[in-house]
Amino acid sequence: MGKRQRRAAIQSIETRHMAEREQVMRALHNLDRRSFLKVSAAAGAAVATQGLAFPHSFQPINLVGGNGESFKIAYISDSHLYEKKLNDRFVKSLLRAVDDVNRMDPQPDFVFYGGDLAQLGQPQELELGAQILKNLKAPLRIIVGEHDWYYDMGETWRSLFGADRWSFDHKGVHFVALNSVVEEDFWTARGLTPLQRMQTVAGLDNGLQRPFHVGAEQRAWLRQELEPITDDTPVVVFSHSPLYHLYKRWNFWTDDAPEVQQILSRFSKCTVIHGHTHQLLTNRIGNIWFHGLLSTAWPWPYAPEGLPELTIQMERPDPFNPMDGCGQGEIDVHADGLVDKIYRLWNRNPVTVSREYMMSFGKTDKPGRANLSSY
Repeated sequence: MGKRQRRAAIQSIETRHMAEREQVMRALHNLDRRSFLKVSAAAGAAVATQGLAFPHSFQPINLVGGNGESFKIAYISDSHLYEKKLNDRFVKSLLRAVDDVNRMDPQPDFVFYGGDLAQLGQPQELELGAQILKNLKAPLRIIVGEHDWYYDMGETWRSLFGADRWSFDHKGVHFVALNSVVEEDFWTARGLTPLQRMQTVAGLDNGLQRPFHVGAEQRAWLRQELEPITDDTPVVVFSHSPLYHLYKRWNFWTDDAPEVQQILSRFSKCTVIHGHTHQLLTNRIGNIWFHGLLSTAWPWPYAPEGLPELTIQMERPDPFNPMDGCGQGEIDVHADGLVDKIYRLWNRNPVTVSREYMMSFGKTDKPGRANLSSY
């Protein structure tokens, strides 16, 4: 094929891709169930045009309740949606995640969304995410991330999704969700606009924002809320940021995490699941098991210090491959409260973090590394 033919072929592909992208964006304008199916198909076609395939981008969580009954939930997190006219790739990833969950048979008891639905917390971004998530067949539970909150201090998020903390019992498991991205006011004295405040919080290592915390008022609520729960009840806590100290300069950190851990320490079966870091993370503090889950948007690099010693690092993703470092996985929460976590990164062998590995503090059953070397 000569240069002119190659150029014509590339232009043809780009033209088709632009047409399919416009089809996706037009259909998103009014996203009922029927148009969702059309949009999902169009998103898949747009990626196929480029010779790519979406990774599955949700993670089922299998649990055994306090009554011995098994059930499943599905986890999606960190989609970082821009306005639909600015970025369609993140939209397609969330569409695919919702479509994947809707294909589960049987359906999960509920779907949990782990925060950072939006990128800049603007109403258009959050409303777009709400439009997509409303097409889930299973009930939705959702918590807030910092990218959802600091444009209007949660006003839009609350109007769409309700309370930013909650708890409930389901089949013998007690679920708790916390707003772990509270920051002390750094913006008023600097005279920042809402967008400047949001962009500051969304940035890393800028030296301006304050560290995340749960806060005294919310810790008091947690303590009171857990008071009637017996010590042997399985407890699953959802947070956006990790409820331990990892790397403060990037806000991979919750300042009052030790105080939260102290409240949770009496439970013999306690698992904390978080998003925010977009990477494989495994930690154990006392009898609390921590698992960081993957993003539908992009992977973060590992922090230069503070990495929990039980973490098996995923190799650095290919920066020229927008899907690399994303993927799915599965969590098995057993009757004894211990967890097997399987990470299935796109283009890599699965990595299993077993309960034997966690119980032995890494001495036995160490996970194998993924199959690709770092880029």
